[in-house]
Amino acid sequence: MVKVENPTPETWSTLLQRPTKTVEDIEATVNEIFHEIQTKGDQAIIKYTNLFDGVALDDFAVTEEEIQEAKSQVSAELKKAIQLAKENITKFHAAQKTERVSVTTQNGIECWQEKRPIQKVGLYIPGGSAPLFSTILMLAIPATLAGCEEIVLCTPPNKEGKVNPTILYTSELCGVTKILKVGGIQAIAGFTFGTKTIPQVYKIFGPGNQFVTVAKQLATKYCVAIDMPAGPSELLVFADATADASFVASDLLSQAEHGADSQVILVTTAKDFVGEVETEIEKQLAELPRKEIASKAIENSKLIYVKDDATALQLINAYGPEHFIISCTNEDFYVNGIQNAGSVFIGKYTPESAGDYASGTNHTLPTNGYAKQYSGVNLDSFTKSMTFQKIDETGIQTIGKAIELMAEAEGLEAHKNAVSLRLKSLN
Repeated sequence: MVKVENPTPETWSTLLQRPTKTVEDIEATVNEIFHEIQTKGDQAIIKYTNLFDGVALDDFAVTEEEIQEAKSQVSAELKKAIQLAKENITKFHAAQKTERVSVTTQNGIECWQEKRPIQKVGLYIPGGSAPLFSTILMLAIPATLAGCEEIVLCTPPNKEGKVNPTILYTSELCGVTKILKVGGIQAIAGFTFGTKTIPQVYKIFGPGNQFVTVAKQLATKYCVAIDMPAGPSELLVFADATADASFVASDLLSQAEHGADSQVILVTTAKDFVGEVETEIEKQLAELPRKEIASKAIENSKLIYVKDDATALQLINAYGPEHFIISCTNEDFYVNGIQNAGSVFIGKYTPESAGDYASGTNHTLPTNGYAKQYSGVNLDSFTKSMTFQKIDETGIQTIGKAIELMAEAEGLEAHKNAVSLRLKSLN
């Protein structure tokens, strides 16, 4: 890890740079696959599934028999753990429901706002080196609570044409309406255009590699919404001398094992604590099954010592971490002062892993500095707000003249006439 002492604000932008990758070549590939799936549908899906996943499938819809078989392959212990997580995630997201907002702006003018579910949503769940069944909980539960009618899930098959049984079990448990063995760019393109087998959706959710990320961004050009721009996982920990170095090291490594391009940062006001954490990282890293992946991420990560809390908070807000852990005596200073973070974990017994799995909050969060302007996935992510207004005779007479004057000033005569005709009918 890179150790830095008292960096000046002028150096922060360079110091806090995320790992970047060139996407020009990726964009060309994504565009080509999108065009082929738009024109050839399932035929192109089959082609690219064979090419990228190494399996020839004539039918990539998961059957009820496959789901039942998968359920028998998941241990009772894991099912119990998933059920606990489901209960907590459901509680937290159900509490986010809001009532209709209704206001009488003038006598005879009623305005209100209601939230309606997005009818068709697509969930992308990577296969890769780790089957992220926990992401199904984070996406399908709020989609179900919001009332989405179609919840379609795409996930890549293995070389035997199978899907990880825990992914299938969790999908059914959480209300997914259709599961498809399709991964990568072709899944996002299928969601975007629709094929005979893959329903077209209105919004796409879920993480993925750089190819999936670019594909989701391209989908927005075809009137399909996405949850948020995504990048490699990241974690920033603030800790003072009272923190437990072994806990902090374990948190940094838990994020580093996501991928070689993940970024983890420690910010501390205790100079000696840097060495303690570094020692713990080396000790724990040696025992990890995914130590090769984690060690690559650790190489590019930072241990930063700053002189005081005010400087630390300013630096953290400049970075805008996806995950932010606070482990110090004056935690309220950081809790109240943090402006830019996807999710905040407070206290020495609150690991980032808790939010990843079972505390109840959502783990689909903005990365790459987007926490400065984006929220993580929540219940509202699966809804849209609609406004309504109803005006009676008294109401149109109250605001009619103002509308006429404003429309005339903007040179929009038809707008003015729409009011003038109504006012004349009342005289």
